[in-house]
Amino acid sequence: MIELTQPLSSSNQIRKTFSVISELGKFKITFFVSVTTSFGYLLDSGDINYKMVLIAFAVFLMASGASAINQVQEKDSDKNMNRTKIRPIPSGEIGSVFAFSLGLFLILVGSLFLLYWGGFIPFVLGLITFVWYNFIYTPLKKYSAFAIIPGSVVGALPPVIGWTASGGNLFDNTAIGLALFFFIWQVPHFWLLLMIYDKEYKSVGFPVLTDVFNKYQLSRISYAWIFGLGISSLSLVIYDSNINYLMISIMVLMIIILLYFSSSLLSKNLGIKTFRKNFYYINIYVLLIIAILSFEKLIK
Repeated sequence: MIELTQPLSSSNQIRKTFSVISELGKFKITFFVSVTTSFGYLLDSGDINYKMVLIAFAVFLMASGASAINQVQEKDSDKNMNRTKIRPIPSGEIGSVFAFSLGLFLILVGSLFLLYWGGFIPFVLGLITFVWYNFIYTPLKKYSAFAIIPGSVVGALPPVIGWTASGGNLFDNTAIGLALFFFIWQVPHFWLLLMIYDKEYKSVGFPVLTDVFNKYQLSRISYAWIFGLGISSLSLVIYDSNINYLMISIMVLMIIILLYFSSSLLSKNLGIKTFRKNFYYINIYVLLIIAILSFEKLIK
């Protein structure tokens, strides 16, 4: 029988179980994955409806299942990193067999939901994302400091799943722009995180880019990727059949503001505080792009 490894008091059992499973499935991250899926759906449909919610839920289940399996795969390294040793498996709150079984169950249910509600193409894209994350990116991290570049495909596909589930063409320029935008965002997102926690990654034997570049070089490379992120966001509006010049102007202004705030990465005075602030800057920028373009699509 599959069960939690530690007994829970009756009064807190439901809350504790949910907390453990949400940590196992990385619900905070996988919820954002479902948001990007909804964003892709909305850009094609121009409408918020029940199908969008169902597609996002299906992707949420698959992403949570993949995260659970990922934690089984990385349980040995997780227990040796301060940032991850409190996760359910290394902390002993949950067993590996339970985690793996739950992960497979969530992926199975999520993929079937995606096939039923979204169709064959979103279903295939969902499976590709799962395989790419758990069987290509996760093992590659142990061998290459550049693993995040092919690994960013994982974050690029969910919005395209949403787009195609709405009926959009897989090879439409906007779909390609969506994938490019979220692909580029993940690279500086991870590298800034790396510069904050590089010692922990090194301590468990992961190859890291700070062994290839010094922090000044890596900061400047990250800034170049942030510049690319800003430019790629324009592709989400310039390929629209009804070009909105006001929206393009807003986007250009946002790019200028992003590059101004991120310019601290070009400074000679670099520290964890700088990397953390820029980590927040690019994430806020992505959230603003999602919010503004969603609003613009809904009021058309």
